[in-house]
Amino acid sequence: MPHLIRQPRPAPAPRPASGAWSRRGPACVLAAGAVIAGALLPVAAQGSARAATASNGGDVIANLFEWNWNSVASECTTVLGPKGYGAVQVAPPADSIKLSGAHPWWEVYQPVSYGLNSRMGTEAQFKAMVTACHNAGVKVYADAVINHTAGVNQTSTSSYGGASFSPTAYKYNDIPYGSADFHGSPPCPNANLGINDWNSVTQVQECQLLSLSDLNTESDYVRGKISGYLNSMVDAGVDGFRVDAAKHIAQADMAAILSRLHDTTWGGRPYIYQEVFPGGGGGLAPSAFEGNGSVLEFTYAYKLKDQFNGNIANLKTFGQSWGLEPSDKSAVMVTNHDLERDQTTLTYNSGSKYTLAHIFELAWNHGTPQVYSGFRFTNRDDSPPADSNGFVTDTDCSGTAWTCTDRDRGIANMVGWHNAAKGQAVANWWDNGSNAIAFSRGNTAWVAMNNGADAVTRTFTTGLATGTYCDVIHGDLTATGACTGNTVTVDGSGNATITVPAGDAVALRTGVGGATPTPSGTPGGTSSATVFYSTDKNWAAYNLHYAPTGGTWTTAPGVAMTTACTGWVKKNVDLGGATGLAATFNNGSGTWDNNGGRNYALGSGNVTVKDGVVASGDPCATATAPPTPAAGGADFAVSATTVVGQNIYVVGDKAALGQWDPSRALPLSSAAYPVWKLNVPLAAGTSIEYKYLRKDASGTVTWESGTNRTATVPASGGLTLNDTWRN
Repeated sequence: MPHLIRQPRPAPAPRPASGAWSRRGPACVLAAGAVIAGALLPVAAQGSARAATASNGGDVIANLFEWNWNSVASECTTVLGPKGYGAVQVAPPADSIKLSGAHPWWEVYQPVSYGLNSRMGTEAQFKAMVTACHNAGVKVYADAVINHTAGVNQTSTSSYGGASFSPTAYKYNDIPYGSADFHGSPPCPNANLGINDWNSVTQVQECQLLSLSDLNTESDYVRGKISGYLNSMVDAGVDGFRVDAAKHIAQADMAAILSRLHDTTWGGRPYIYQEVFPGGGGGLAPSAFEGNGSVLEFTYAYKLKDQFNGNIANLKTFGQSWGLEPSDKSAVMVTNHDLERDQTTLTYNSGSKYTLAHIFELAWNHGTPQVYSGFRFTNRDDSPPADSNGFVTDTDCSGTAWTCTDRDRGIANMVGWHNAAKGQAVANWWDNGSNAIAFSRGNTAWVAMNNGADAVTRTFTTGLATGTYCDVIHGDLTATGACTGNTVTVDGSGNATITVPAGDAVALRTGVGGATPTPSGTPGGTSSATVFYSTDKNWAAYNLHYAPTGGTWTTAPGVAMTTACTGWVKKNVDLGGATGLAATFNNGSGTWDNNGGRNYALGSGNVTVKDGVVASGDPCATATAPPTPAAGGADFAVSATTVVGQNIYVVGDKAALGQWDPSRALPLSSAAYPVWKLNVPLAAGTSIEYKYLRKDASGTVTWESGTNRTATVPASGGLTLNDTWRN
């Protein structure tokens, strides 16, 4: 039946040039035009909203394109978790058509059943992979093919999981689907069921994309089958989905499907990012799909190629003014499997430019970044390395068949750099007017990139505290605190004289130093933290899973905590030169307290955690709960109405208030609704700036309007705030 809501027909856009189409869809439909230059969009005091973050606190996605399940599990354990990747994107898990002969990569994008036995491995191996990644603190996002089944032009009736089907008859017995479950003519206005007008919402969303059988997603039955398939993965631990060919699914249909999904194992709604190639306006523009989640940012990848083949000094203004989607709706990338085959972006054949583009992506402050690791190919349809039956073999990063970009030292270490810089604005920009740039993220991290042909030597303003830092592009920090690569000394003015080789980069961040003094500017030497955790969850065991700032995470579920006093357990941690810990807690049986999907940010000394709130002090000094300050402290209270699934948070300019990072905002209690309350320990005399924000079940952040609020804790007595939410 026809959709109830139609978008206006968009203005005509140029058809793609011959050869600009992949086996599955358009590689690019971009209107011609110059780059729009403008002022750098400021990162306001409230920071920028982020997609749901993983248990280890990161948001960077490693896109392991067509790696088998055993290889993904191993990579999560040995690389992604330790390096701070927040999530891994995996290939479509559904059983797919199996062709005779070469087994092209796009077989997995032609599903024939919603069973989880595929050319990547068995259902048991898939579930074991999800568990292994979770144990490493890494979320799992699955590529979901839900717009279509196999191509009606395919004659094969074989699959990797043994499904019974006939593409030419629109018959898929294992789901089951029959001919009535697919779009015909009508609603597709074309007798051949193909898309003849790529600016027509009706044709794009109700006709066949390259002969792929287009599902009737208006049907409640079809919606139920699709959501059932997605929920089978959510229930197995999958945390989100890259929705393939999302442009070809009506937005109302997608919303109805997503509304049926279960909450994830770690809590909250699945993270959704949609494949929407640019081209066309109105209901076909990427912005029209934002209501259902984030959007894969193809324009970002195209523009990066333009600048790294031109003048990277232009990147000073890189952001929404360039035609990109808003940061909190952008899943950004340097390339992906379609784009590297179409050569519309930088690829593994681009040499140092490819590496530098990934470094920039991780250093810049726009969107949720991805790092793409695929396999080398000669012809665009080439299979990933596989056995004679088409089953993908284990990834071997030591050979030449795979491109393990996620392991590149500079790129992998920039993931930690990215995590440390979260919430910090771009500052201290420098460029030479051409192909060398440098900038900091607040006073936390600094990077320089040289895309030119000659080395650049100069004294840079880094914004960092005095100290000696390890260049994470070329070195790692050892267990003893030594740097395996070059070190850089920053003077008391935040300046450092550095040579950046041609086609290379230098990156520094707090928490990753070489010799003393430590990068934080505090005296060198060893410090420690004693972490106290409330036992009000009544777990059988309490484990602390942690990483010192800039360091490596413990093996999940962490180290055992011991009884400190009634109601509290504790663990002493040697910090070395680090300034604190990123941490979560675990009951040893898979249940995590990671602060609603975010790490706890813990400092040094005596640190307490109770009911999601981080404070200081030794609760066992009085054998009671953590001290609530009679003198020095702030009682936040704000009147704010919400709907089911929404909560109110406070965030501000001090570490105790999350330092303007929405992911570290403090949740207020709704016990006195519509007034939301929270006590935050703050020293007497502390002046603060703060604002309230609202988060919904999907993690979307809405900031109250107006300027930052200000207050000062009095010298005696506490600070009591009675605020009203500003719309």
